[in-house]
Amino acid sequence: MPYRYLALLSGRNGDSEAVLKTQLTLGKSALVPRLCTGSLVLFVSAETPTLSVPGNNVLVGRVFRNDGTPLKEGSEFPDSLDQQQLRHFLLNHCWGDYVLLQSSGGSSADATIMRDPSGGVPCVYSVGSEPRFVTSDISLATEHGLHRRQIDWDFIAQCLIYPHQVTQSTALTDVRELLPGGLLRFRGRDVALEQAWSPWDFVSAERREDDFERAAVLVRDSVLTATKAWAEIDRSVLLELSGGLDSSILAACLSHTAASVSCCTLVTPVPGADERQYASLVTENMGVALRVEELDFDLARFDAPPPPWSVAPRINILQHALNETMNAVGSLEGANSHFSGGGGDTIFCYLGNAAPAADAFRERGVAAGVTAVRELSHLHQCTLWKAARLTLNKLFHRPKGLYEADFTLLSPEATAMPPAWHPWFEAPPGALPGDRRRIQLLAGTQLYRHAMSRGTRDLRMPLLAQPVVETCLSVPAWMWIAGGRNRSVARAAFADHLPTEVLNRRSKGDFAQYLGAIWRRNKDQMRDYLLDGELQARGLLAPQGVLTEFFQSQSAPRDESFFRIFDLCTIESWVRHQC
Repeated sequence: MPYRYLALLSGRNGDSEAVLKTQLTLGKSALVPRLCTGSLVLFVSAETPTLSVPGNNVLVGRVFRNDGTPLKEGSEFPDSLDQQQLRHFLLNHCWGDYVLLQSSGGSSADATIMRDPSGGVPCVYSVGSEPRFVTSDISLATEHGLHRRQIDWDFIAQCLIYPHQVTQSTALTDVRELLPGGLLRFRGRDVALEQAWSPWDFVSAERREDDFERAAVLVRDSVLTATKAWAEIDRSVLLELSGGLDSSILAACLSHTAASVSCCTLVTPVPGADERQYASLVTENMGVALRVEELDFDLARFDAPPPPWSVAPRINILQHALNETMNAVGSLEGANSHFSGGGGDTIFCYLGNAAPAADAFRERGVAAGVTAVRELSHLHQCTLWKAARLTLNKLFHRPKGLYEADFTLLSPEATAMPPAWHPWFEAPPGALPGDRRRIQLLAGTQLYRHAMSRGTRDLRMPLLAQPVVETCLSVPAWMWIAGGRNRSVARAAFADHLPTEVLNRRSKGDFAQYLGAIWRRNKDQMRDYLLDGELQARGLLAPQGVLTEFFQSQSAPRDESFFRIFDLCTIESWVRHQC
């Protein structure tokens, strides 16, 4: 993990001695002190970038001005900013991967923690323990006696029902995650949680872009700025290139930088995921070689140990194989960072439903709505009547949530419960269906950061950078299907920078056949793993006979019900490695 920090917070009374003892312990570790006040003591690893800001403020991570210029020590901020004004300045004039730690100084025990909107620097904190802490890596707190790993079985029970939800809760007792754009206030013994940044501000009427050509220019400029800023910091970059639109756009942007860029695409021993045809066109355009790596079946481990910083089950069987392969390639290439187009479908509004057309009716009227229905019909290759019916359904029916409960293979006693709360799901009155859906999906992109482990190398996801997210949110959902093409604004933005075959492609590779092969090779071992596991022992899974029957059943072609077993194994593996 590139960013490693641990901050201790003192209450108004009672835990100063505990903080002092922990400070002495930390002083003998590999961490170095970066800030020390009456309310907050910050330690960081020697490799972790930090930036001091006058007034007992420290930024952990990397911060850029809106034009992509990196902030450095010195007079980078306007004079006489109070702490609230500093946060406002950062959110409106800067961006990056950072956590801001602010101490009141003096005898006051107040402190404030803000996580940037992209969530690029991990941030978890203690609830109820003394002394309280905030850290990027829970293992730091464990190693120094601040936390003892205990599984929150209520969270695990909910995770079994909603295995892919993003929430401030974690699977460890008394540990929470500060979500992207979140603000944590410590006032003596009291802790308050606020939102410093909300995606809903950028879909408001006053922020809305209404011209397609201007929107394309703004999208191109924001993606190019974010990509160049990170590449110029890292200098040596490994791009994880699928040949799809999102990673190809990053390739086009990287070709405009001075960074040394290598590109890798992944193939599998079975058909389905081979993107070499398109990836090679992109690298030829860049003038670089394309490295091709095969995902070995043996890397897809269902019992792989999670990284020590993990606070919830997030790295599944496929992701473990991807992580192992890309980490090995990064070492061979000598890359300082990995670039990924993760989150591109969400950022470029690839919704796959009728919400964009519904938004056009609500926002622009009947004529624009009819045009959007026609474009929707062309995009999804369905009749005009079907597109119209689906649009009307979006207009007049209650919107669905992002997560659907799944009780498959769970105990009959499993309790129905709603998904966990997320602040971005609280839509304002009159929210449009397309805006509602893409902000829900935006919250889900944080899973990419949880799941993509790149060891000591930085993971850069420029499409999730704050200026890119804000720009793309300001472009209405109906504009992204213009001309009957998905991600239409992004295609227009980079039309002159991508090979025609890549720009116009509709298909996508996938790992379904690879995962099917993994299932067939490992189903007996996974059966025993679950039947003899912690989840079964706690009565959280279906009775043994039900599980055994599922494993013995013959899957029909294209049946992907075994994905549920992969989710259960991911949770089981995480639980076992905490014990």
